[in-house]
Amino acid sequence: MNKARQTYPALERRRLRVRKKVKGTADRPRLAVYKSLNHIYAQIVDDDAERTLVAASSLSKEIRAEIKSGGNVEAARVIGGLIARRALEKNIRKLVFDRGGYVYHGRLKALADAVRAAGIEF
Repeated sequence: MNKARQTYPALERRRLRVRKKVKGTADRPRLAVYKSLNHIYAQIVDDDAERTLVAASSLSKEIRAEIKSGGNVEAARVIGGLIARRALEKNIRKLVFDRGGYVYHGRLKALADAVRAAGIEF
C-alpha cells in the first residue's frame, strides 16, 4: 500500500470517489487540482487520450514574482487565471472540475472562481 493511503485514508477514499464520477473527454476535459501545504497545482487532462493538455502551478517561473507564497488563496487565484489563459489559447471553453477529494473551500474555491471569471464553463 502506498504512503498516501496509509497517511490520509479519508482523503484517498474521497479522491477515488470523485474520480469514479468525473471523467475528462476531448470535448470537455477535466481540470484536476492538487494542493500541498506550500503549493497548488492544476492541470487540464483528456482522459480518453490520457494526455495533459495544459498545466500550471505556483512553481511556474512566470508567476513567482507575483506571489509571495504558493500555499495561499492569492496564489490559487493567480494559478486559476493562468490555467484559464492557457486553456483559452488552446480553445478549451468547457471543463469538468475534479476537486481531487479536497473540500470545495478556500484555495480550491478561489482557483475555480478565477477560472470561471476568465470565461471557462464548468
